[in-house]
Parts: sequence; C-alpha cells; structure tokens
Amino acid sequence: MIYELRIYTAMPGRLPDVLARFRDHTVDIWNRHGIRQLGYWTTAVGPDSNVLTYMLVWDSMADRETKWGQFVTDPEWIQVRQASESSGPIVARMDNSFLAPTSFSPLK
Repeated sequence: MIYELRIYTAMPGRLPDVLARFRDHTVDIWNRHGIRQLGYWTTAVGPDSNVLTYMLVWDSMADRETKWGQFVTDPEWIQVRQASESSGPIVARMDNSFLAPTSFSPLK
C-alpha cells in the first residue's frame, strides 16, 4: 500500500468553500473512480487553522496514476472545480507526500 498525504492551505476565509467542495462533490466523484480515502482533518490546535489535511490509499503508484488521471479528466469534476472557483481560487497551496508504512506500522 501507498499512502498519499495531501495538505490544502485555503485562501484566506475560503476553508468553508474547500470543505464544501469535498463534502458535496469530490468524495462522491472519488468513490465513483475507486479512490480510497483514509480520512480528512482540519487543524484544531496548531500553527495553521486554514488547512485541510487528508490521506488517500493506493495499491501502487500505477493504481494512483490510473485513477487520478480518470478523476482529473472527469467532466463532473471539471464543472465542480470551475463552479467552486467562479469567484476566485479557493486553495492557495497544495502539498502532497507519498508515504510507505514501516515494518512495524499497524497500517500496511
């Protein structure tokens, strides 16, 4: 398994819009494409409360490339993204890392 850690820093005041896009649209589109989600978090205590952190689970990098490619070209996703950004960008920065579990990790 490969775990993808993704961190979205929202534009000032736009975290509710990022969360709404995920809640109302992205999750369903990902489910349709077989993209597995481990969880989503916002920062309760920490240096930046304008962040959405989430993790995706992939069988392999090839699995990720196939499913992610299908997602980014999905007509519904393209429409949702354009509509959610009609008054300007909602994400200021996106960081992602691919994590491999250690031999002693409960998640494999």
